[in-house]
Amino acid sequence: MIGPVKAEQLMKFFLVLFAIAIVASAQTAPPATYKSGADLMSSIREKSKAAPTEQTSTPVGKDDGYQINVVHRNTPGVAMAHLTGAAKGTEVHYIIEGEATVITGGTIVRPANSPTTIEGGVVHHLVKGDVLLIPAGTPHWYKEIISPVTYLETRFDVSASKDTKK
Repeated sequence: MIGPVKAEQLMKFFLVLFAIAIVASAQTAPPATYKSGADLMSSIREKSKAAPTEQTSTPVGKDDGYQINVVHRNTPGVAMAHLTGAAKGTEVHYIIEGEATVITGGTIVRPANSPTTIEGGVVHHLVKGDVLLIPAGTPHWYKEIISPVTYLETRFDVSASKDTKK
């Protein structure tokens, strides 16, 4: 049988241990990231005004396995496929505003002294509210910007997520 003093000390020990566990778990759990839509759109519009012929972006969040940006395009881009490098991974584009023609799949063509394009592939006409899922390594190209397009781009590399759990 444990005496009253020992029981009290044991109870204090477990309470301290419990408190340490709570503090430790709170320190390892990342906080949520919040950015208001108004702030993100204001930022992307300012960047777009400063570089009207460039693709501009505003970061939302980034970690080992993902990257999230708001991207704005006034002009068409070049064909690309993210199989390796910092942009490696699958992409999801959620169209916030605007209208564009995007080609996915096919073969990337790199003519001399010209931007890269895609031969073949599937044509997608994107408007506000549409979602485009582009698997890692899939060629894609914002071929035509009908009206300036802004989209939420989520990039994730499933292999990086698995690597960090080892």
